[in-house]
This record gives sequence, C-alpha cells and structure tokens, in this order.
Amino acid sequence: MIYELPRSIEFGGKRWAIRTDFRDVLTILEALDDPNLDEQEKAFVVLHNLYRDFGKIRKEDAQAAFDAAIRFIDRDMPPGTPGPRTMDWTQDAPLIFPAVNAVAGCEVRAKKYLHWWTFCGYFMEIRDSTAATVFALRQKKAKGKKLEKWEKDYWRDNAGICKLRARLTDEEQAERDAIEKLLGG
Repeated sequence: MIYELPRSIEFGGKRWAIRTDFRDVLTILEALDDPNLDEQEKAFVVLHNLYRDFGKIRKEDAQAAFDAAIRFIDRDMPPGTPGPRTMDWTQDAPLIFPAVNAVAGCEVRAKKYLHWWTFCGYFMEIRDSTAATVFALRQKKAKGKKLEKWEKDYWRDNAGICKLRARLTDEEQAERDAIEKLLGG
C-alpha cells in the first residue's frame, strides 16, 4: 500500500525485517561517510544495522541485500545525478535537529521511535531556519553562483557552521595536527 511505511524489504525471493528508526539509518549514514572505514566495512555496517536477521543473509545475497538497503534509505526514490556535497549529517546535526523539531512540533530525539521516511519528510519541509539558510548558501556556492551581499556577510560571520569540514582519516588528522604543532598552531 502506498500509505504504509515499510518495515521490511525484499531481496533473494524473501522479505526481510529491517530496523526503520531514523537513529538506525543515521548511524548507517555516518558510517558511509567515515573515511576510516573501507568499502567492505561500510557494507557490513549497512547490513548489520538495518537487517534484524543479518546473520541469516547468505553471502551470495549480500550485494542484493546492500542494494535493497540503499533503496530503503533513499526512500525508493529514483536515483538522481549526484550533486556536490552540501550537507553532512554528523557536522550538521546541531542545525538539522532544531529545524526538524520545528516541523515535527516536538523533539524527535525524545521519541521512542520515528520511522526514517517520516523523519525524511520532516527534513524535506525545513523552511526559514538556520539549517535551510546554510544549506542554500552551500548549494549556491557549490554551483558557482554569486552570493548576495547579505549572504556573503552571513557566510563570513558564520563560517564555523557554513563551511563543510573535510572528512579526514585518523592518519590524515594526526599528520595535520603534527604539522600545525610544528608551525606553532
């Protein structure tokens, strides 16, 4: 039915129960963005965190299970052309949650359960918020569009939340920290 939220997905000729709470999916998204994990480790996190019967997935069905998981996370939306990165679920959490809460009319993190697709619906309706402003400015800059004066001022005055930080491996961060220490930073 089109009005029901999925709690299972199908692959390999079988329906599989999944974890559908937004926190489970955000954990997956955080892992997918983790530069310290290789592709196999990321796939493990996806499968382990989404499927309730993860241990019963046959090795030959792993790719189909992964593909079905990504389709669920993407809300069965047709894939589009990937654009420039303008958001980071981890970095932007302090912006995202207040905006989502405003749309939902409650503190979503206090809810015992909230389906991922419902959370995404709230997220897509974010308007007139710091998050919406920051995401719009990032989008504009990523597309090479000229910022208006107030936008330039906002970006400069709020650079800490506007600029997306590079995702570094632990090794890269240690190297960067060592260089900064040598330079007296």
